[in-house]
Amino acid sequence: MSVARSNASARSRTPAAALLTVLLLVLLAAGCTGGDGSGPESRSSSPSGTGADAKVLAVKIDNVAPARPQTGLDQADIVYVEQVEAGLSRLLAVYSSELPPVIGPVRSARALDAVPPSAAPRAYFRGPERPAPHNLYLRPERIPYAASGTEAVEALGLRFGPAPPGGRAEESRTVRFPSARTTFTWSAERGRWLVSMDGSPARTSEGGRLGAATVIVQDVTVRPSAFGDRSGNNTPFTETVGSGTAHVLRDGKAYEARWARTSADADTAFTTPDGERIDLASGPLWIVYAPR
Repeated sequence: MSVARSNASARSRTPAAALLTVLLLVLLAAGCTGGDGSGPESRSSSPSGTGADAKVLAVKIDNVAPARPQTGLDQADIVYVEQVEAGLSRLLAVYSSELPPVIGPVRSARALDAVPPSAAPRAYFRGPERPAPHNLYLRPERIPYAASGTEAVEALGLRFGPAPPGGRAEESRTVRFPSARTTFTWSAERGRWLVSMDGSPARTSEGGRLGAATVIVQDVTVRPSAFGDRSGNNTPFTETVGSGTAHVLRDGKAYEARWARTSADADTAFTTPDGERIDLASGPLWIVYAPR
């Protein structure tokens, strides 16, 4: 049994309320969807609970310059980077093993099974240091939600383990959207791929540098949808069902990979070109949907 929700970007040309997405049983590889309902956020399979009953918590995070530095990203098990309207990027932070006291700024997840401010008003607050809409924050324990203590990557059907043979040394990798770019630079000292957004180091609200143990750059088709925002920008549709190429970055090396997902209710498998499963380095996982 699984519950699938994603960071879908489909919406009509009316304002969207900021939402928190609670994934109820198993987080499947998330992706943007258009208005045809083919993406994971528009489907579920026998959801069994919300809030404290949920196994995984996913929060849509604002990622434009006025929203940085974000709060709570350093404690996410998984961070997705997707293209949204106007060629900008947005993040989906997934929590399971531990939970920060505050997460944000929160933006619209456009989810069916979500906990919006109207449903949990005590869980949200507006920060005084930033203008709306870049100042909405979440106190997850007030949903309520409690961390399971297990890694969210297990819900993706992935696991930690040794690196595959081969690979090539790589110091840095940049993924570009029309109006945004994300760069990962290997730090042997920290054992992490240090994250930069639009040319600036990505930091927590406390000043720490954000980093990933494993980065998956997943090559996907990003196309226009029938939806848009209030400013007239088209909402991109990112196709995450199907198959394609990917690169897995871990331990200072890049590995060629393949990804495959048979349906919106299925996990995404990441394998070597020979079909062997690729395991992850222990620590945070970042997955970037790279337009191909």
